[in-house]
Amino acid sequence: MNTMKRILLGCLALSIFSNAFAQDLSISGPDKKLRVDVSLDTGKLYYQVFLDGKQMLEKSPLGLKGPQGDLSVKLHLVGNESRKIEETYEELKIKKSKVQYQANELIGRFENEAKQKLDVIFRVSNNDIAFRYHVPQVGEPANFIIEEEVSGYKFPSFTTTFLTPQATPMIGWMKTKPSYEEEYNPDQAMGVPSKYGVGYTFPALFHVGDQGWVLLSETGVDALYCGSKLSEGSKDGLYKIAFPESGENNGIGRANPTIGLPGYTPWRTLTVGSNLKPIVETTVPFDVVEPKYKASKNYSFGRSTWSWLEWQDGSINFEDQKKFVDLSAAMGYEFVLVDNWWDTRIGHQKIEELVAYGKEKNVGICLWYNSNGFWNDAPQGPKNRMNTATERKKEMAWMQRLGIKGIKVDFFGGDKQETLKLYEDILSDANDHGLVVIFHGCTLPRGWERMYPNFVGSEAVLASENLIFTQHANDTEAFNASLHPFIRNAVASMDFGPVLLNKQHNRENSGGTIRKTTETFQLATAVLFQTPVQNFGITPNNLTEMPGHVIDFMKQVPTTWDETLFIDGYPGKYAVLARRHGDTWYIAGINAEEKEKTIHVSLPMLSGNTIVVYSDDKSRNPKKEEIKLSKNKTIKLTLQSGGGTIIVGQ
Repeated sequence: MNTMKRILLGCLALSIFSNAFAQDLSISGPDKKLRVDVSLDTGKLYYQVFLDGKQMLEKSPLGLKGPQGDLSVKLHLVGNESRKIEETYEELKIKKSKVQYQANELIGRFENEAKQKLDVIFRVSNNDIAFRYHVPQVGEPANFIIEEEVSGYKFPSFTTTFLTPQATPMIGWMKTKPSYEEEYNPDQAMGVPSKYGVGYTFPALFHVGDQGWVLLSETGVDALYCGSKLSEGSKDGLYKIAFPESGENNGIGRANPTIGLPGYTPWRTLTVGSNLKPIVETTVPFDVVEPKYKASKNYSFGRSTWSWLEWQDGSINFEDQKKFVDLSAAMGYEFVLVDNWWDTRIGHQKIEELVAYGKEKNVGICLWYNSNGFWNDAPQGPKNRMNTATERKKEMAWMQRLGIKGIKVDFFGGDKQETLKLYEDILSDANDHGLVVIFHGCTLPRGWERMYPNFVGSEAVLASENLIFTQHANDTEAFNASLHPFIRNAVASMDFGPVLLNKQHNRENSGGTIRKTTETFQLATAVLFQTPVQNFGITPNNLTEMPGHVIDFMKQVPTTWDETLFIDGYPGKYAVLARRHGDTWYIAGINAEEKEKTIHVSLPMLSGNTIVVYSDDKSRNPKKEEIKLSKNKTIKLTLQSGGGTIIVGQ
């Protein structure tokens, strides 16, 4: 990824006031609409957020606490610095391939009575805020144990929430939680206790009434910190940063992080908009981070088939995997994912034969691995190949010799600093051996698409496998899908495993759970859900059972995007997005409401007059038609309940 960076140092228009009771700083985005005010009140540090003069966050706390000192009280301002930031970077794996980031940065320098120092760094762009702490070394101590990060978010009383709970440790299937696979509660009042009582996972969406929306997350988290979450909320609207539970990772490792001095915490991010457009289009998770190492090769991305999703464990044998290599070849796909148990049910020697077979068909092989041997009870193999450096490098050297394209690593144990180190170690070693990486049963990626050039995406969502496991997941599929563009997929690539064309979720397409959404809905998720390698849920029988235009669409749909635009929608109800690949636009919409929905969509980005529209007829069957656009580039879309539409044009 080529990065051109230009940082312009300069004085910003800061409002700086000092008196016996308060010391205040203020910083705005380049267009002056988004503003952060930072203040001291009786030695405690706070910030507030305003958009177009309307308060989006009320007085919210800042600071750190540790056994070496309390950097949240008895503080005073000792200085400040400011600069303008202009940066252009390219990243093929996110929602926009070329990003121009412009922001203003403010560094407030504070001291407590013991002369211990804390720097608070704010970056403000037109719709995004990122802040973090820098702890300088003062004297002999060379580390700082962070017992509490005081950072909080105090919302106006009329705010409603779109949150998903953090699970308690060592629960769920084979004690594999937390794994970011819980359900959302839309438009819920603040302060309602979460399902498990231990807070909420990032990202977190808040609807500040008529004033707009705020999306909270974090980025830049690596081996030097833990993954954080939101605390339980108070009824007056305060949510705070919270650390992992002590029981995560089977109790191994400390829950709260330690940083070396001088050291930084990760970035806390807030995307703020008067509507949902900035929420969907934000790139802040990637704007404020840098690549941690160079790519060892030019990695390729694309489409994959995946037998395990519909055919489950019984398909993990040599002959069935050849069938899916053939399926990928017939579709023009780049990859096949071979899932759990391959080490015992196929074996390393037969995998070598499968790789050779794939090369004949121009299809690359990706392999599944269990991340661990001791932090949960998941029995699937290969085990104990990814959790230690010696075994990991040995296994990766074998994969590199064969020409394996990538790995999917599953069943992580939580968000502790020790676990985050394992993620980074896997990624770094995989890069040394030319492998891309997908994580499942895992944490949220936090800027990793830019930080790690061989990172592809993570699950961290109630993904498509649940459609096979429960009818409830099928009954709520449209609802959940209409949330992801605004929350989970807004901040990171999401390995959902979309497009299940079987009407019934089993190998024979004749039993099991029943799909409630239409085929066009399924096609739309190939565009709506973003990740650079899509493990699609299509199966060999779909080639003959589906209409030709359905299969043809799946043959040509891309997985990398040059531009993403919000068109219309509301989380939990419906979503319409536009994504551009080269000169071609794909506009995808789905409807999660119980009734048919008609919307008028403006498409000024299209230069041509003719578009191809995929939709559902009155009988919910898929149809394709060519339509002439009106001069004003608008079109009326009718979305069936649980249905979808796709527009393709240039």
